[in-house]
Amino acid sequence: MAKRTASLFDPAILGPATVEALRKLDPRRMARNPVMFVVWVGSLFATGLSVQALTGHGEAPTGFILAVTLWLWFTVLFANFAEAMAEGRGKAQAAALRQTRRTTIAKKLAEPRRDAAQVPTPSSALRRGDVVLVEAGDVIPGDGEVVEGAASVNEAAVTGESAPVIRESGGDRSSVTGGTQVLSDWLVVRITANPGETFLDRMISLVEGAKRQKTPNEIALSILLAALTLVFLLATATLLPFSLYSVHAAGQGTPISVTVLVALLVCLIPTTIGGLLSAIGIAGMDRMIQANIIATSGRAVEAAGDVDVLLLDKTGTITLGNRQATEFLPAAGVDEAHLADAAQLSSLADETPEGRSIVVLAKERYRIRERDLHALGAQFVPFTAQTRMSGVDLNGRRIRKGAADAVEAFVRSLGGDFPAEVRSQVDTIARAGGTPLVVAEDRRVLGVIHLKDIVKGGIRERFAELRSMGIKTVMITGDNPLTAAAIAAEAGVDDFLAQATPEAKLKLIREYQAGGRLVAMTGDGTNDAPALAQADVAVAMGSGTQAAKEAANLIDLDSNPTKLIETVEIGKQLLITRGTLTTFSIANDVAKYFAILPAAFATTYPVLGRLDVMHLASPESAILSAVIFNALVIIALIPLALRGVKLRRHSASRLLRDNLLIYGLGGVVVPFLGIKGIDLLLVALGVV
Repeated sequence: MAKRTASLFDPAILGPATVEALRKLDPRRMARNPVMFVVWVGSLFATGLSVQALTGHGEAPTGFILAVTLWLWFTVLFANFAEAMAEGRGKAQAAALRQTRRTTIAKKLAEPRRDAAQVPTPSSALRRGDVVLVEAGDVIPGDGEVVEGAASVNEAAVTGESAPVIRESGGDRSSVTGGTQVLSDWLVVRITANPGETFLDRMISLVEGAKRQKTPNEIALSILLAALTLVFLLATATLLPFSLYSVHAAGQGTPISVTVLVALLVCLIPTTIGGLLSAIGIAGMDRMIQANIIATSGRAVEAAGDVDVLLLDKTGTITLGNRQATEFLPAAGVDEAHLADAAQLSSLADETPEGRSIVVLAKERYRIRERDLHALGAQFVPFTAQTRMSGVDLNGRRIRKGAADAVEAFVRSLGGDFPAEVRSQVDTIARAGGTPLVVAEDRRVLGVIHLKDIVKGGIRERFAELRSMGIKTVMITGDNPLTAAAIAAEAGVDDFLAQATPEAKLKLIREYQAGGRLVAMTGDGTNDAPALAQADVAVAMGSGTQAAKEAANLIDLDSNPTKLIETVEIGKQLLITRGTLTTFSIANDVAKYFAILPAAFATTYPVLGRLDVMHLASPESAILSAVIFNALVIIALIPLALRGVKLRRHSASRLLRDNLLIYGLGGVVVPFLGIKGIDLLLVALGVV
């Protein structure tokens, strides 16, 4: 999906967005945005005044009225264009997704087993509950759960990633998505969605920004902007009677024109944020899509920005996911190289990540080259739950590695002893949160291999950044409290939950929420579904079970648990973008007061000329310059609204301070410079 992201001003989006901006002039669509609806009405009113002026009955110079009218329509169109651009990016991604959807002929089974009778059936005719066989080279005909078999699946059609993944019956990796392809082996799949209800169909509807529902904060901001607009509308409407009364009472001067009042209203209401608000919200969901995360609602994206507690699974998120051998600890009288050699021999046929790490460690530490067990005539002894050991029989040597008590029983059965110092090493490793594996050759204990969960590089710094943003991190693990505490300390998380059960996770989330905290968590299994449903922000892995995906409000197509951190950052960027542009929009009205008010009432209240601190050329130039700036600033801010304001990992108080300094002060200064520059340009061109 990340590969499908369109550039900011892709020609394939610009054309349709321009057409859509014109379509949005429909009053039924304009009424959804109160601020821009007022500008639209003002543009219509100004158009009527222009027609009147062209007939020779204008209330002001015809050129001035026409210029104001054109720039008002320009303001409306570019506000519509900003929203259409954001929607167009989502629609472009939806079109790309539709291309991946195709009708295939499925092998429908009479019974849920591979050798059952097959009936060729179009994928569009499959219904929930049907069972199909998918073999190597076949496209999976619909969303489903694997009920039998295991296979390698290419999910590039959905995730954009070419690396295949394993899907198998049972466990947390049994979910498959229609449109993906089986590369090897076979699967028996039970269809879980009817046509039109598939994961791909939901993705298409979700990425089409035009169908996005407004979030609570966005609704609240819309109400605020509507209230400000209403206040300025009432204030502006009263200015004409006051102006008429003043001229009549003084017996001199001319009243303010309706054209100027319309321009004044449009410039004073928060048109900048009003024109960009919808685009910001849609772009927030678009940034989730770029990160390969499907948001089931805009509320989920926004809630991610307010999260202050993160629940993170240990394995695969905080640690690499597999324990690694880190050192060899020989028993008394045993050379460490001899221990490493025996450990490598016992692990040559061990294909687990732990076994491979032992082979690599021996090779790196002592340059012990990996050997071929078959060439050596060795017999591998596999690990079993009963023996809790594995090893190798080679040239009369019996080498075993495994749990301390299992190896002790093996050695004692041969008449050997288990050294006290080895037992002490085992206890020390366990207390530190590691896993000890004891190695023995015949009846002699050679020493201990230290396996440990490897904390991901840079994760401690990430947690420190989150802490500086006021976010608490909690590690969730099934480990015992001792091991959990050691890993939590190394990773730098704020708290941990050991021996976590579904009930314990749910209880922990409810406790945080009862304290007024917003909680985010990630999960992929059916046992995670209750906690995901309870969390404010719930990220389910795309590879997870159907239950987990249905309980979540965000779905990570990459199935990367660390995306939870990125999700929070995207949510915060959405909120910060909206806040900064709102600050800028309201602040730049200050400059427009000084540009328009003195000019508008220059003939009615000459004393107001003292407020013309910019020394603009004429009342007409001042008003036209402010209207032009009001339109151009929306255009200038479209890229910022779509890309988002850069997220800086600081505390809320510092972010507020920086926001006021940069966008608040900038919102006051930039219009002064912009309006004065436009005024000079209009004079130089002889327009006014």
